[in-house]
Amino acid sequence: MTISILGAGAWGTALAIHLGKLYPTKLWARNSGHASGMKKAQSNPLYLGDFKFPELLDIEDSLEKSLSDSDLIVCAVPTSGFRQILRLINDINQTVPVIWANKGLEQESAKLPHEIAFEELGDFNKTKRHWGVISGPSFAAELVRSLPTALTLAATSKEVALSAANIFHHNNVRVYTSDDVAGVSVGGALKNVIAIAAGISDGMGFGNNARAALITRGLAEISRFGRHLGANQETFSGLAGSGDLVLTCTGEYSRNREVGIQLAKGESLNTILKNLGHVAEGVYTATEVIRRIKNVKIEMPITFEVNNVIQNGKSPKNAVLDLLGRSIKPEN
Repeated sequence: MTISILGAGAWGTALAIHLGKLYPTKLWARNSGHASGMKKAQSNPLYLGDFKFPELLDIEDSLEKSLSDSDLIVCAVPTSGFRQILRLINDINQTVPVIWANKGLEQESAKLPHEIAFEELGDFNKTKRHWGVISGPSFAAELVRSLPTALTLAATSKEVALSAANIFHHNNVRVYTSDDVAGVSVGGALKNVIAIAAGISDGMGFGNNARAALITRGLAEISRFGRHLGANQETFSGLAGSGDLVLTCTGEYSRNREVGIQLAKGESLNTILKNLGHVAEGVYTATEVIRRIKNVKIEMPITFEVNNVIQNGKSPKNAVLDLLGRSIKPEN
């Protein structure tokens, strides 16, 4: 069993270290200089640099070599590069299952990863190439320390979901399986937007009550959007829904929450993203969700206000006041 991890950011590195403890694993970095630095240090100097690579983990800057004898491909690239990497995979290897770990919507098209996979890898009923997503409440900094973590792996085949889950399921990581690829993709993407809202609330000192309200009503928005795409309601009460949402809205490692905190303090978005040094998918996801629901009746007021703050320069305070000033209606 040989595993290819594509993407040497924090999450790709953490997954590679986790899987490399049991299986021959290749971690692919797009930048050859980055790959050389990792080979020399036997760690990732840019992300999680304090953690040495296990003996079974190799570093590659050649995609062809990374995929040459792979039995499972795991994509951990940002959503902005997901379509391109799937095309490159398909040119090299057309049979091995692909599992992705990125969370977000593609800019301009507003498509989720599972929709991009369908377009680029083809209809699994015809091609027999199966694919899926692994998601849930998980920070790279905790996974790499072997702290207890629970995840959900959804795939286009129950057999593939189970076999892939068994690969990840070790060393304090528990993996549940699902056939709701759409729901797991939606939960992972939209929780980042709500986390920005929670960060704004925390940054303005609004307290625990406000944060809890945002998480709860944010989950309602995520569920509405997911049901519109045919996702199962039950998925949003699980790890890939409420679990991931709660962690991202409260955890100290949450990049999207940190964006919200800094916005509340008056920092410009450009300065925040520059200082962050990592991708915060929620910044772009909010805009793409609004683009996607423009012509359908899905009520997503928190997402709407986050987008107003990010894209239209609305003050965080006025965004919160407008949310509180909405008319009374039944909770649903």
